[in-house]
Amino acid sequence: MEANNKGKVWIPIAMAGCIVVGLIVGNLMSQRSLIGSGNGLYMNKVNALMSLIDTKYVDSVDQKQMVEDLLPKILGELDPHSVYISAEDRAAANEQIEGSFSGIGVQFNIYDDTIRVVSVVSGGPSAKAGLLAGDKIIKINGRSFVGKSITTDSIMKVLRGQKGTKVRVTLLRSHKRKIYTYTIVRDDIPLYSVDAKYKIGKEIGYIKIGNFGRLAHSEFLQAMAYLQKHKCTKFIIDLRGNPGGLMEPALNIANEFLPANRLILYTKGKAYPREDVYSNGKGSFQQVPVAILVDEWSASSSEILAGAIQDNDRGYVVGRRSFGKGLVQNEIPFRDGSAVRLTIARFYIPSGRCIQKPYKNGEDENYQMDIVNRYMKGEFDSKANIHVNNKLRFKTVGGRIVYGGGGIIPDFFIPLDTTGMTSWYNKVASAGLIYGFAYSYTDVNRDSLKPYNTPNKLSFYLDDQDLISKFLEYAENRNYRGRLEFIEKSFPMALTQIKAYIARDMLDEDAFWKILQEDDLTLTKAVEIITKSKNATVLDDHF
Repeated sequence: MEANNKGKVWIPIAMAGCIVVGLIVGNLMSQRSLIGSGNGLYMNKVNALMSLIDTKYVDSVDQKQMVEDLLPKILGELDPHSVYISAEDRAAANEQIEGSFSGIGVQFNIYDDTIRVVSVVSGGPSAKAGLLAGDKIIKINGRSFVGKSITTDSIMKVLRGQKGTKVRVTLLRSHKRKIYTYTIVRDDIPLYSVDAKYKIGKEIGYIKIGNFGRLAHSEFLQAMAYLQKHKCTKFIIDLRGNPGGLMEPALNIANEFLPANRLILYTKGKAYPREDVYSNGKGSFQQVPVAILVDEWSASSSEILAGAIQDNDRGYVVGRRSFGKGLVQNEIPFRDGSAVRLTIARFYIPSGRCIQKPYKNGEDENYQMDIVNRYMKGEFDSKANIHVNNKLRFKTVGGRIVYGGGGIIPDFFIPLDTTGMTSWYNKVASAGLIYGFAYSYTDVNRDSLKPYNTPNKLSFYLDDQDLISKFLEYAENRNYRGRLEFIEKSFPMALTQIKAYIARDMLDEDAFWKILQEDDLTLTKAVEIITKSKNATVLDDHF
């Protein structure tokens, strides 16, 4: 318990219930505030109209559905992040935030109209029952689950259920050519925020945080402890593709790297006076060099963490400009389980900048197309193409110039790597052939792959297996052919992905990411930068 609480930011904050991306359960007082706010005349007009429709309208109508359709339209007149969420969608979203759900503990994909087990949660119900990665599920509770009609949602509805209940699964184990039936008792299944951790070279630890769920901070501490045990003294935190989540874990992770009394964040809104969050000086990693990786999909809590590190001149930010989400939502539940996620404040990172990108209330189309527009304007190719607002200039603790009004601009810009992209690659990738081939290859060669029990050993072994010829034959059998020059250009990238999928099947998620990122330009640059770093201070000569 002490390790989990060591870095916790104990700062009184009136908006402790507020979150980034609206991912926290609101409280009853907020609900009362929402229902009772505004001009009563307008609320009476809405209620009167609904009453008139109920009593006077020519036909019977589904008023419940009318309200369900109306609420999103009302909120659609506000900012892009104030939304209505149905009870079903809210339950699914809260699973990710709470970090668990009740089920059988497998990760699966649908390929060739068949459920294929990608991995089995260690120690989970399926692992205890005897399921293995590579198994093909053909029946669930005696009902056939093959063919074009199966969907991820339909599968999850029958595999998930109340803890302690049972589900019967029939599967084909191809390499044994046998059919097995298992009765599995559902249990709590963890959903992790930390996707991967592994060592790079002699001293660099890598941690990928996929989202900021409730347990993200404790998972991060466990990953750091693991890497320090393996002699890592410098660290890279990968937030690429991380859409955010809860605010508190991001604040706590930032606190781990900062000395006492450093501003991490402040928030303010019309109904909420400014509240500051400062570091408490109890962080465990105040002296270690650190680099943060971001891209255009890094949003919200990811930007809080990256911004706290950058604005305090505590480390490097590497990659491409982040998403630009600086609004705070409060989730306000209704009795039926649905909720409103209402924007109540903006958050500001230590330099004083708000990284929220521009928007107009009720005009969502341009906002949603922002990343596409960035790409079309060449922003992913060159830092020079990033538009900055010179009126929103701010300074870091060390006096460096940074900009607000649209995400975190990295200290080291890395363009989008498109060297392996061709029409041939796009076709085979979108058709799922890369994953399908990796799965099929592993299924047939599982016994011969078992001796290669580390990512490096497995990668070296696979390099000698002429996977290019095997994959081209696999693709041609499915009527996917390509020009030789396109294949030669794209196959190094496709081969890396094939090896990574095989590693996930045979080893684990860490092995998947380690192989997948062997030629990652952003990670390579971060390794170069962090290797040169001798302490926890940003290199003066870079700026």
